[in-house]
Amino acid sequence: MSGVRVLTFGCRLNTFESETMRNAAETAGLNNAILVNTCAVTADAVRQARQSIRRARRENPHARIVVSGCAAQTEPETFAAMAEVDAVIGNDDKGRVSTYKKLPDFGVDDSEKIRVNDIMSVRETAPQMIEAVSGHARAFVQVQNGCDHRCTFCVIPFGRGNSRSVPMGAVVEQIAKLVDNGYDEVVITGVDATSYGADLPGQPKLGTLAATILRQVPELKRLRLSSIDSIEVDDALMDLIADEPRFMPHLHLSLQHGDDMILKRMKRRHRRDDAIKFCRTVRDLRPGFAFGADLIAGFPTETEEMFARSLDIIDECGIAFLHVFPYSPREGTPAARMPQLDRGLIKTRAARLRAHGEKAYDAHLAKMVENGDTHSVLVEFSGTARTENFTPVVASNAPRGQMAVIRVTGRDGDHLTGELVGTAAEGNTTPARAAG
Repeated sequence: MSGVRVLTFGCRLNTFESETMRNAAETAGLNNAILVNTCAVTADAVRQARQSIRRARRENPHARIVVSGCAAQTEPETFAAMAEVDAVIGNDDKGRVSTYKKLPDFGVDDSEKIRVNDIMSVRETAPQMIEAVSGHARAFVQVQNGCDHRCTFCVIPFGRGNSRSVPMGAVVEQIAKLVDNGYDEVVITGVDATSYGADLPGQPKLGTLAATILRQVPELKRLRLSSIDSIEVDDALMDLIADEPRFMPHLHLSLQHGDDMILKRMKRRHRRDDAIKFCRTVRDLRPGFAFGADLIAGFPTETEEMFARSLDIIDECGIAFLHVFPYSPREGTPAARMPQLDRGLIKTRAARLRAHGEKAYDAHLAKMVENGDTHSVLVEFSGTARTENFTPVVASNAPRGQMAVIRVTGRDGDHLTGELVGTAAEGNTTPARAAG
């Protein structure tokens, strides 16, 4: 192979950072290289990365393989011990040109492979300016990194460090550049995005940032948020949800569980009723709003009764897009020292959660088909479009990579079907009636 190839695992923030890695490596003159941007959320995510590294080596025996990301930060020795890996670099350095200019030569020993610093010593997040996100019709922009919270199951703070924010001016500049380069939709990303601004002068909130983006980049047609912590949502963000048509009616919630005792043992800051109230308030402000959520199955000490509350909260919050994690103990976390459940039971409960989530998603699609509304969509390069509330729809003749207007006509499996009724110039219209 020639050039630089990136393998990305995990969150949307990693998708953005993979592009900065590619840009930095190419600027440094790296060639015939595979960069692996890992995830550490679960043991399975680490396993998948290791499998992909071995496959990449078999398929590219002469390429240089460089591993970074959260798993490389938290367990660098694991990857350095792999014969297929040539270098392991830390999260704070993976977007720097200088990092790739200083890579060790082939044949170094395991300890010399590692270029990982103390992530907890990092106090700032420099803005990473990119002009495009390869293979994506929407762009991702990092506004925050790290996390100050210490959920008992989570290893990510040790891979990302403490919370730090990108100044608003730099975020606006980045988004304006992406819009100039043809992007109609931008997704704001961060490890704990709703903690944005606490370390900046004046302590601006996430809602203030989003409102500033929409005001100062009027050409931006659609703004989305990635995963958020609903307990931290500020009044300015609620105002955008209620009144701003360019703020898309979809949020992915870091929910994790539906039982108050498990939430307490997870050291989460919200309780069951907080999540339910938030979802109902948002839907009162903006009917048709759609929610995704993360739920963990089989957390230590979880009883059948506790698990049932996670099943119930899918309906009570109206979750349409569910992401289920079978609990996986991560070394060094408090939850790993709690009484563990049988792995078979964890897998069974995860499957039950997914099945319940599939029913909720089916109901969501059925409601949108029943309404038969007209929607503004962004058509991805695969041909699948996304409505304002992130529901996938396939419409024949819709222009790929562009905005369009479609009318929902039915469904086919896990996506809607629609007919094209408008062009890109009309793509910022608001649907006549929101889906429930």
